[in-house]
Parts: sequence; structure tokens; C-alpha cells
Amino acid sequence: MNRAHYRDRAAAGRAVLDRLADYRTEPDLLVVGLARGGVPVAAQVAAGLDADMDVAVVRKLGLPGHEELALGAISGEHMVLNNSLVRSQGVSAAALDAVIERERRELARREAVYRGGRPQAAIAERTVILVDDGLATGATMHVATLDARAAGASRVVVAVPTAPVVARSEFAFLADEFVCPYTPSPFIAVGMSYRSFGQVDDEEVCAILARFSRY
Repeated sequence: MNRAHYRDRAAAGRAVLDRLADYRTEPDLLVVGLARGGVPVAAQVAAGLDADMDVAVVRKLGLPGHEELALGAISGEHMVLNNSLVRSQGVSAAALDAVIERERRELARREAVYRGGRPQAAIAERTVILVDDGLATGATMHVATLDARAAGASRVVVAVPTAPVVARSEFAFLADEFVCPYTPSPFIAVGMSYRSFGQVDDEEVCAILARFSRY
């Protein structure tokens, strides 16, 4: 059974940082936190590695009426869909389009709030460590890896505190390295690995990003 393995996201970030010690001497390293829950975790990693930090704005495409179930995920550049789930749940094209449009609007809103007119950090020819507070379906991280590859990252590392055991094999072809200190079995939900797993709001994301002067 899942049990509360981490006190909070900061503790989880330090656990991930411990697994990334080899990157302390990596030049021009970039740590990217997936908004919103991955940003506090990424802050611990970026600070510990003395790395630049950026934010990845990605959104889950939730099943209408059961939004916790991911049909896929979307970013400003890419989208992944679980087509078999879309079919099995009888999601119409119109309903799916409505979900996509809603999430595109939220993507645009968050990009404006988090960046405040600042450009995205340069990714080309850099090692990029993508960090979230955990993986369930992995859809949002999948999209983030596609974005990093498309932007020219020389190496993509996926680093999360908790995930199902199968995530390692699922990301073997998407990332150059997969780092995850805790893989409970059976895996129930990301939040089950935390004692404190409150929602991260826009204000917290902005405050964390503001601490990284090189962002």
C-alpha cells in the first residue's frame, strides 16, 4: 500500500536531489518544474545543484465529469492522447474539443502569470532536468519531454519523488534518464506518498520563480 513517505514537497525535492548528485558539476544545467505542483520540488533540486530554473506549463486533459482521470495532456506545443481510453469512455469529438479548448485557455493564462513577459529559458544544447511532484499516468510529463526534445535539449532527465514501478520502462524511450526514489506497489495516487499535499497556487509558483534571479 502507498504510505506517507515524504513530509511535504520540499522534503521530496531533497530526496530527488540526493539521486542527482552526479549533476552538481554539470555546466549550464537547467531544472524545469512542471506547474504547479512540481515547482516547489524543482526549487529544491535547482538550489542544490546551483542550476538555472524554469517552469513548464502543461495541463492534464481530464475525462468530462471525472477530471481526475487523464485522457492525455497538452502544452503550448504538443498534445498526447490516450486514444483507447477516449474510445472506451465514449468521449465524443465535440466533448474532447471542449476539454482541449478549456485547457488551452488555462495554459495561456498561466504562461502570462508565471512569466510576466519574460522569455522561456533557453533549452537548446543543455541538459534539462524535468521535475514534478510525482507521476500517475505520466501524461503531463510525456508532453514536457516532447517540448524539451523539440527545443533542442542535449539530454533530458525525468526526476520525480514518486511514481508507479512501470513508469521507469514507460519513460525509457522518452528520457535519457529516469530518477525516482520511491515506487510504491500498488501505486494508488501521488498524494498518498505525502503527509502534507496541499494545492500549490499561482502565488507560490511566482514567488519561487522570483527567487531564481537567473530565470
